[in-house]
Amino acid sequence: WGHREPSLFFSCKDFSLSNEKDAHASAGDENSERGNWSNKGDYLLSMVGYAVGLGNVWRFPYLTYQNGGGAFLIPYALMLALAGLPLFFMECSLGQFASLGPISVWRILPLFQGVGITMVIISTFVAIYYNVIIAYALYYLFASFQKVLPWSDCFSWADEFCSKTQLVSDCNATLDGEIIHANYSFIMSNNLTCINGTMNYKPGQFPSEQYWNKVALQRSSGLDETGGIVWYLALCLLLSWVIVGAALFKGIKSSGKVVYFTALFPYVILLILLVRGATLEGALDGIEYYIGRQSNITKLMEAEVWKDAATQIFYSLSVAWGGLVALSSYNKFHNNCYSDAILVCVTNCLTSVFAGFAIFSILGHMAFVSERPVSEVVDSGFDLAFVAYPEALSRLPVSPLWSFLFFFMLLLLGLDSQFATIETLTTTIQDIYPKVMKRLRIPITLGVCILLFFLGLICVTQAGIYWVNLIDHFCAGWGILIAAVLEIIGIVYIYGGNRFIEDIEMMIGKKSCLFWMWWRMCWFFVTPAILVWSLVTFSPPTYGSVSYPAWGTAVGWCMIIFCVIWIPVIAVVKIVKAEGNLCQRIVSCCRPAANWGPYLACNRGERYSHVVDPKKEKDHEIPTVSAFVY
Repeated sequence: WGHREPSLFFSCKDFSLSNEKDAHASAGDENSERGNWSNKGDYLLSMVGYAVGLGNVWRFPYLTYQNGGGAFLIPYALMLALAGLPLFFMECSLGQFASLGPISVWRILPLFQGVGITMVIISTFVAIYYNVIIAYALYYLFASFQKVLPWSDCFSWADEFCSKTQLVSDCNATLDGEIIHANYSFIMSNNLTCINGTMNYKPGQFPSEQYWNKVALQRSSGLDETGGIVWYLALCLLLSWVIVGAALFKGIKSSGKVVYFTALFPYVILLILLVRGATLEGALDGIEYYIGRQSNITKLMEAEVWKDAATQIFYSLSVAWGGLVALSSYNKFHNNCYSDAILVCVTNCLTSVFAGFAIFSILGHMAFVSERPVSEVVDSGFDLAFVAYPEALSRLPVSPLWSFLFFFMLLLLGLDSQFATIETLTTTIQDIYPKVMKRLRIPITLGVCILLFFLGLICVTQAGIYWVNLIDHFCAGWGILIAAVLEIIGIVYIYGGNRFIEDIEMMIGKKSCLFWMWWRMCWFFVTPAILVWSLVTFSPPTYGSVSYPAWGTAVGWCMIIFCVIWIPVIAVVKIVKAEGNLCQRIVSCCRPAANWGPYLACNRGERYSHVVDPKKEKDHEIPTVSAFVY
């Protein structure tokens, strides 16, 4: 390992690994080879945009309602403090310390470098289906440019089950002093009145539900019936990839400016929707179902509630996807990543709570005008975003305006999360092939977008929604939990939690033992336990009432195996290439690589004065598995 020359400690401003500059880099950057964020605002808004996504609008409010209303905020806040924030802070610190992406950063522990590859592959799968959801939002956005919203009534595409109100099938009534039971047509023809509480209803569907299934998706009966490509969804998917490619053509220098709009404007729309919703009849009923007198504190005794809180935190904060490491790698070395992590996590969670008020106020109005209880109009996931809420908006005056605002908000929420996901992939390519990325950043970024567009075409077939749900369940479910468990085991238990704390203190300054007591407790004990518990209690996939065929579930398992197989494969490659007997090889692979440490020599100090310059490593030049060695 040896000691470096005194020139190692030149100022960062003068230090450069290369005379060539990437599109990420500019004259004032501390890291002239990889580049830095233009300012702190670019980074924070990119992180907020990455963490705050579609799940904040359509998943959190439903989970809150389903799990005891306001009582759900207690396990949610605890899971944020015990699991979400510790993992978020760990990943931000890791990326900033080494100024490397999610694969190359595993120089910290070569044996676990497959975890980084798993994160990048998961991000690739997520990027494929996430842009399909953005395409759905684009389709509804364009459909909103009509005087009458196409899902506002049962038009030509509807069947006999379509109805804006509940259809009564039969009931009890009083005829000649006797109570009779008859079908509703007989009751109406004889000018009778149903006795309250005796009405039975026909199975019916709102116009928005049939429009979603019959028109927007042209949904088939299941995964077995693929059908053809829905051409207008394919065009919307193409447009969404064009937007992503245009925003990222200069990497963080361009995307960092776009997020000032895409990350902030959704809050303006949410506020507008909240104000409008709060003025509607029935709004209070909706809010009470969300977080009011309906709150059920006894729900906290159910393990499922705590599991839902944990999984929502993991997914909402986007930990273990590689994006947090990638975005933080462009920070300056002495940036306060601790305060950044707290700010972004708290903003993310407050956004979820705030979105719930905007969503449920209007759903309460929908329940009021349709004469249904709120519980019958509340849905989760796609049904909330593309069925229940559009149905509620269609009943408002000037409904096209409110529909446009809502789907424009969904579009923006999806886009800034997608920007960070694609940046994760391009950052990985940059770390492995830095010379290629310097010359060909724009063509490579566009090439990635084009490739992922074609891979996503299966998700805009008539069975596309089943594929979207399948990828989401396995890759964004099992995959990130496995990656998160191994990530925290590797860094805390093998590399060393105390050693990692010393690395963080090189960036943010020395802290007291009392300061680190909480983080040690979480990293060493609580967070790993919560992750393992969430992993072993995971459930099989379903889409509404439609079950997946055996081969579909098998495909899902093949996807997750493809994501995680690199963990043992790379571990075996590392051990084989190491020297000594088996025990010595394993021990050597559990030690940091010779080039692990701060990217710039001026930041290394005495602790990392031995570090080998990344530029001198040959691993960047080898386009094979060995490219992942360091």
